[in-house]
Amino acid sequence: MGGKPTIVVIGAGPYGLATAAHLGRLGLPVRVFGGVMDSWRSRMPAGMYLKSTPQASSLSAPEPGNGLGDFCRIEGMEPFDDFHPIPVEDFVRYGEWFQRRLVPEVESTQVVRVDPLPRGSGGLFPRFLVVLDSGEEVTASAVVVASGLVGAAHVPRLLLELAEKEPEVSGPVSHASQHADFARFAGRRVAVVGAGQSALESAALLRERGAEVTLLVRGRRVVWGGPPPAGRSLAKRVVQPDSPLGEGWSHVAVSRLPLQFRRLPAATRLWVVKQVLGPFGSWWLKDRVDGQVPIATGRRIKSAQLSGGEVVLSLETPVAAATRSAAAGPYDRTLVVDHVLAATGYRPDVDRLDWLAPELRHQVRRVPGSASPDLDPWFRSSVAGLRFTGLAAAPSFGPLMRFVAGTEFAAPRLAVGLS
Repeated sequence: MGGKPTIVVIGAGPYGLATAAHLGRLGLPVRVFGGVMDSWRSRMPAGMYLKSTPQASSLSAPEPGNGLGDFCRIEGMEPFDDFHPIPVEDFVRYGEWFQRRLVPEVESTQVVRVDPLPRGSGGLFPRFLVVLDSGEEVTASAVVVASGLVGAAHVPRLLLELAEKEPEVSGPVSHASQHADFARFAGRRVAVVGAGQSALESAALLRERGAEVTLLVRGRRVVWGGPPPAGRSLAKRVVQPDSPLGEGWSHVAVSRLPLQFRRLPAATRLWVVKQVLGPFGSWWLKDRVDGQVPIATGRRIKSAQLSGGEVVLSLETPVAAATRSAAAGPYDRTLVVDHVLAATGYRPDVDRLDWLAPELRHQVRRVPGSASPDLDPWFRSSVAGLRFTGLAAAPSFGPLMRFVAGTEFAAPRLAVGLS
């Protein structure tokens, strides 16, 4: 248990790797635990593409030459552009390449417990005891939680009750993040719940793997993004400037001003995180869904029951006939399927990080109205030495933290705050 206290980074996805790279550049003692790009490898199905553009898909590095474009050039790959989305498999390869170059010390072991140690005099005095699944115990001066989607998958309560315990791939209900491949659903009836990129692409992949798919959407229509323009005039760029999250001043504001975003009232922040870049599908996906997958719009699930191994969903009908999808046909009131896939997003919840000791979880102050940690400008939580980054930081710094592009703000700032 002895040895020099170190900084522990939990998670080796984009945010964990970028943070560790900046910490290493500052010469700080750091250990990184977790599978490299694990969520991207195991929580996203084969054949999926990134929603973000190539220009917004590079991990933050302390020196140039480590971006997605550099990876393509060095590996002899054709560079990606706005008209060619990035396959998740290629993004995983990029993350692994980044790790080998900048964070070679990643340890694939898992953290099973983080306990507090008696308070010392500050500085590098150890504050935490980090227990690994190998049995090793590490003393840490600080812990950075960069666990990404772990513990954040949101499944509506009604469907959770149907699952009885936890959603699982082989049960009646699962979450989109639980699948690395949809081949198991060939020949089965699947209802996909949601209207965002995950729901739309999951529906397309399921159909292409031979499943009989119905997409259930609460809103009156599915929203699709437009293709990138071949060229934009100066006037157009002034009216709708570019940003890592897309065109328009609202996107510029939330991507360029995360510190200012943090000063907004909590209720406003939560509303913006939910509404800006809300549910919509990428332009390149539309042809794989429209006219290919039955879409029942304006539907909410009123009840869900198991009957003879089937799932019987009772649906609310559209508010008005005009909202009714022509493809929805027989699914106006009841839909019988073999499985329900909840592509209903993510809601970070400190209490679901069960490897954090209960007393630590209890001490973490939350953003009012959410279960996410309330972070200061340096990503510090209310527990001394405990910091959060990535998705869990979105209610504090804005929707930028939901995307890879957010590493450019988060990683260097977090590292400097620990120096």
